[in-house]
Amino acid sequence: MGLGLMIVGAGGVRPCNLAFGVDQFNPKTEAGKRGIDSFFNWYFFTFTFAQMVSLTLIVYIQSNVSWAIGLGIPATLMFIACVVYFVGSKIYVKVKATGSPMTSVAQVIVVAIKKRKLKPVEQPWLSLFKYIPPNSINSKLPYTDQFRFLDKAAIVTPQDEIKGDGSPADPWRLCSLQQVEEVKCLFRVLPIWASQIMYCVTLVQLHTYAVFQAVQSDRRLGNSNFKIPAASYVVFMMLSLTIFIPVYDRAVVPFLRKIRGKEGGITILQRIGIGMFVSIFTMLVSGMVEQHRRSIALTKPTLGVVPRKGAISSMSASILIPQFILGGLTEAFASIGLIEFYYKQFPENMKSIGGSLFYCGLAGSNYFSSLLIFIIHRTTNRTATGNWLEEDLNKGRLDYYYYIIAGLGILNLGYFLLCASWYKYKGNSDNTPELELHVNGEKQQSDKP
Repeated sequence: MGLGLMIVGAGGVRPCNLAFGVDQFNPKTEAGKRGIDSFFNWYFFTFTFAQMVSLTLIVYIQSNVSWAIGLGIPATLMFIACVVYFVGSKIYVKVKATGSPMTSVAQVIVVAIKKRKLKPVEQPWLSLFKYIPPNSINSKLPYTDQFRFLDKAAIVTPQDEIKGDGSPADPWRLCSLQQVEEVKCLFRVLPIWASQIMYCVTLVQLHTYAVFQAVQSDRRLGNSNFKIPAASYVVFMMLSLTIFIPVYDRAVVPFLRKIRGKEGGITILQRIGIGMFVSIFTMLVSGMVEQHRRSIALTKPTLGVVPRKGAISSMSASILIPQFILGGLTEAFASIGLIEFYYKQFPENMKSIGGSLFYCGLAGSNYFSSLLIFIIHRTTNRTATGNWLEEDLNKGRLDYYYYIIAGLGILNLGYFLLCASWYKYKGNSDNTPELELHVNGEKQQSDKP
């Protein structure tokens, strides 16, 4: 029951708290735009710092003092968070709900299928049906020439009736150009989201097999007998992230903003691409470190045996720290970039759905990683080198597994760059052809709609 309630609570908080936080800024002002850009960085900073405390202090209390106290502390902190949240409720900006956004998405798809046999109209940015509800919170979107099969949902036919206020009499027979463009925003994001699944596989390994590497390494702190818990090495990834985010937000972004003249210094897709490139480098470094660890374990005296695992290599586990640091930089660029991308590219009434998309991609990465492990087990179990992913890493070839992920990461980066070159940002009117007007027999160019 406890786990079930926690899942329900997290499912409500995680996708919505970012959207609610962004609602506190006015995107129409320069200060608001910069506030939104910084908000994503500082949200991840706070989130990761809390994880560090949880993995160190809270875990120590649970393991060495009391499980009851260790579980009671987070419950108490959550109660305090709720109190603070409700105390400040009067000063929050609260955007009123306008119904399910997925209904509009379904209407566009259904109407486009119904009207699939209609011929495309000329100059769709002029000919398609236009209507925006007066209470809509979504920004007006210009016409884009991608996914043009959806345009047919906004073609007005003699059978379509329009009310006096300009709205369609039956929204399941006629949709507006605004609705169509909102669905196009959703469709454009999905190919980028698919690339997240492969990218996050790197993060999954840093939380699993990298910890197994630490288990079979020398984890002694200096010359003492104290051993750093293997799972605690993940903290270095979080530490890297929490240190780099303030530097990036307060130094790197203003510097790039002056040079490039862009609000965020670089575009969101460029930031994600940099993170994906670093993730490839992370796996290459992880593979080389594992090759070194295994070589020492097989050729030099070991430090004992881990039950159900194998001999402990005399290689210092501190050599694993660089790959965790790179993992933190990967998250600082790609993970934060992806969350910001989903929020900014989804229509305003779908921002909570955009927030959940990141976590769905993370879940997909875990499933894909499990599938990859299953395939490696099946294909390498009967080879001359033996199973690459043995319980005893000294008998396996974990380094080969890392190199495979790096190779898949290179292919994924190529796919991402292809999608990024094709992608058109929400609200970018550069995709709309200029209108040609003839005035007094002379051809002139009008402003883009």
